[in-house]
Amino acid sequence: MVWFVTELKGEYRMQNRVLLVEDDEELRTLLARYLSGQGFEVREAGNGGDGLALAAEGLTDIVVLDIMLPDMSGLDVLRELRARNHLPVLLLTARGDETDRIVGFEVGADDYIPKPCNPRELVARIQAVLRRVAWDHQADVNADRVFGDLQVEPEQRRVQLRGKPVELTATEYEVLQVLLAHAGSVVRKTDLMQWALGRRLAAYDRTLDMHISNLRRKLGPEEPSRIETVRGLGYSYRVTESDTTATH
Repeated sequence: MVWFVTELKGEYRMQNRVLLVEDDEELRTLLARYLSGQGFEVREAGNGGDGLALAAEGLTDIVVLDIMLPDMSGLDVLRELRARNHLPVLLLTARGDETDRIVGFEVGADDYIPKPCNPRELVARIQAVLRRVAWDHQADVNADRVFGDLQVEPEQRRVQLRGKPVELTATEYEVLQVLLAHAGSVVRKTDLMQWALGRRLAAYDRTLDMHISNLRRKLGPEEPSRIETVRGLGYSYRVTESDTTATH
């Protein structure tokens, strides 16, 4: 088991607190028991309202959220979470339901896993998301980047476009960070998937494409797009003559 540690106000803490929101009691108990056995601190909720209440207490590092809940849609829970904070969210979706996955990414999910899920894969997905968050927290606080009208502040995990905040999910932020670190160059899809999402690119996996689509929408309607598709290779953040990279 690999743990990810963040420094908060001079104190180091393991990122291992999972909020599991699942109405199927048998499945919830099974997953909670497995996650606990892997060293995670698991809090459970059987519906969306209870999940939101627990998330509001601020004792969670990542949320594992079922889309189908008895009192409200998991997507509505996700919308409410996104209105409050940038807490990473991993969706549990019905196998083969691509519509739910697409909408989930549009609303702000960081990743998804289809049900029924292998508990080991769930742990791997959770670790991949937490790894990205941990790496970002350890970033150099002086490594602010400016690309023309786009500014990235790693310490606050904040992105501003023309002085106005751009609300990104944790995964969208990581994808953008990788592209900006290689601005003007092509980043292969396989590399971008590994660096930003923490897992290999599988056949027919459109997760990365969905995140890129959301980033383009949030970064504005410019033509050509800030994020260019290089067919057969990957993606590139377009650099213009007016773009400059600065460190503050």
